[in-house]
Amino acid sequence: MIFREQYGSHFPPYDPHGVFGYPGVIESFMHAFNFLLVKEASYTRLCSTKNILTVNGQFPGPTIYAKKGETIIVDVYNRGKENITIHWHGVNMPRYPWTDGPEYITQCPIQPGSKFSQKIILSSEEGTLWWHAHSDWTRATVHGAIIVYPKNGTKYPFPKPNAEIPIILGQWWKSDVNAVRDEGLATGADPNASDSLLINGQPGDLYPCSKSVDHGKTYLLRIINAALHEALFFSIAKHKMTVVGTDGSYTKPLTRDYITIYPGQTFDVLLEANQLPDHYYMAAKTYSIAPVAQNFYDNTTTTAIVQYRGYYTPSSPLSLPHFPAYNDTNASVQGPMGRDSPQRSTTSVRFYQLIIFPLEYQTPEIGTEVRVLEYNSTVEIVFQGTNLVAGTHHPMHLHGYSFYLVGWGFGNFDKIGTLCAIIWWILPFRVPSPFLRMVGCNQIRGIQPWSVVHALPCRTPCDLGHGNCVHSEKW
Repeated sequence: MIFREQYGSHFPPYDPHGVFGYPGVIESFMHAFNFLLVKEASYTRLCSTKNILTVNGQFPGPTIYAKKGETIIVDVYNRGKENITIHWHGVNMPRYPWTDGPEYITQCPIQPGSKFSQKIILSSEEGTLWWHAHSDWTRATVHGAIIVYPKNGTKYPFPKPNAEIPIILGQWWKSDVNAVRDEGLATGADPNASDSLLINGQPGDLYPCSKSVDHGKTYLLRIINAALHEALFFSIAKHKMTVVGTDGSYTKPLTRDYITIYPGQTFDVLLEANQLPDHYYMAAKTYSIAPVAQNFYDNTTTTAIVQYRGYYTPSSPLSLPHFPAYNDTNASVQGPMGRDSPQRSTTSVRFYQLIIFPLEYQTPEIGTEVRVLEYNSTVEIVFQGTNLVAGTHHPMHLHGYSFYLVGWGFGNFDKIGTLCAIIWWILPFRVPSPFLRMVGCNQIRGIQPWSVVHALPCRTPCDLGHGNCVHSEKW
């Protein structure tokens, strides 16, 4: 890892062996200068080896540690073969969105062989965020955690944990991820499912990774869903988790057996090691809400092991956590679409010539409506789903804002009609900062992996692509 620090670090020493197979960190303190070297590296997973795009040769990439209110300068060197941008997911970037990462939206991409300095302005954020590539499907392997601690002299709004552990959930394809994307574009279908889910870069039992815990101690798990298009259940066998934060903000504590985490989301949860000393599975499993046409997700369960310290004989075999029974996924049953094929003798087979009406798809016009919002006003957004047959969950990300979900339901929001597989939901939020914001999709599927739904500018001029377009194509 290439690393230079200008002002020093006030963080505890880093364990070079990592936790749960998680590699190095970048520790920063007041305007530290960090280097991210984007390059290819060879990695072996699922008994096959391929070159993947990495940062500093690590997968997942290094963790950036900072404190609330700090500003960090990161120099990104692109030594890969394709354009790259780095996005600081969940960082508000007040009055400085020009190095925020979305290529051709707030900045030009960094071309191979080029360098670009990006400024990370941490204002109100506190908790777990993350960074990732924002070009094509490179986010599959180019990502890492951002951990923002309280300011000096302040504390967590919950009892201080004995230790903190970052956990990054992801996906792995044996083939090149951009080749998977290109194949999906060529056929018009959904891209091929990943070959495995990952916990901190490892696919599970074949490559077991574990973390030792002490009975009676409390651990803060900083969980990030870096998967491209999979909502995931996450749980630890026979343990409860208390959610104390999400997406860089603290929340009212909520204790549950499992959490559901969508692509791009982060959760801070407290885990109390209060069970009998043993080995316990930590597991992540795909969540699906669509009753049909769900043959495109990875229906495996990936695991890691929480191992109590002490002298005892571990249970064998280990039990998996309990996940919800309703629409939890079709992972554990056999047959097409997750349904058992009946074992019956066939006495006759009849084929029918079906008449299929032609489907005439029309390309919708690109929306050009712009809403100018007043400073400190409260805005309400209604999202209306329109899928009639194979509706899927679709996470939305309002970058730089915290908001509340005040209502959701099935059917059309403003009419009374037939209730189909259509969902609407309402998000109110306040406009606290006068600069460009985006409402975007955090689920990579289809032609445009990161589509901007709305841009929310203020009354100040915007210099899109500021700073690095001299090294890129024409804006």
